[in-house]
Amino acid sequence: MTVASAGRAPATFEIKSANLPLVSLLLKSADLCALAQELNARFGDIPDFFDHDPLVLDLSPLKGKGEIDFGELLHLLRGYRVLPVAARGGSAAQMAAALSAGLAAAPDALVAVPASVSAPAPAGPVAAAPAVVEASPVAALVVDKPLRSGQQVYARGRDLVVLSMVNPGAEVIADGHIHVYAPLRGKAIAGARGNTEARIFSTCLEPELISIAGVYRTSDVPLPAGVLSRPTQVRLVGGAEGKLVMDPIAAA
Repeated sequence: MTVASAGRAPATFEIKSANLPLVSLLLKSADLCALAQELNARFGDIPDFFDHDPLVLDLSPLKGKGEIDFGELLHLLRGYRVLPVAARGGSAAQMAAALSAGLAAAPDALVAVPASVSAPAPAGPVAAAPAVVEASPVAALVVDKPLRSGQQVYARGRDLVVLSMVNPGAEVIADGHIHVYAPLRGKAIAGARGNTEARIFSTCLEPELISIAGVYRTSDVPLPAGVLSRPTQVRLVGGAEGKLVMDPIAAA
């Protein structure tokens, strides 16, 4: 028999639904040694790339294959200042192991994908669109001093504008675009959190490394003569599995 008790709102707390922005790690291999090496190569010299961001482990790329040592995996990830909170997409055994390690199941978590460019709409009458209140854009981080070897600047969640030289051994990183209005001779990493639409602009392109959304090119591969030391934009064609394309910027 169901018994209904008299309701009384607690004085000390209240339960509400909430949404939490997460970063997602799509795990493509259960080889944690290989993962550790690649994480170190990507983030080892960017200690503040993550700022205790909550993270969901997406196991769907594994397609249920591989046994994962979640204790070692979580320890590895926490070393990069991320907070694994949930897992999704694994086999029953993988998810059971994840839950045993203290993670929550998040089957409904959605992984953001870059917005595709849609085809233009056919010509015709267009209904008036409702007024939309847009959030204020995040201002770019502006650096007006030369960056020496060993210096690093990270524009978290925004573009980066550098008005002076980026010397060899210096590193500029942005989640958005990177603009360098001077010789770019160090490393430039745009779209650091996977934004494949990010670009790199420089009035004098001579980098040690350029990277967009994880796709990179080092100075081991010489730049084409048409862009070396010239005003150039670098963009990524073909998404995260694509290639970097460099276009000269013509003078106005």
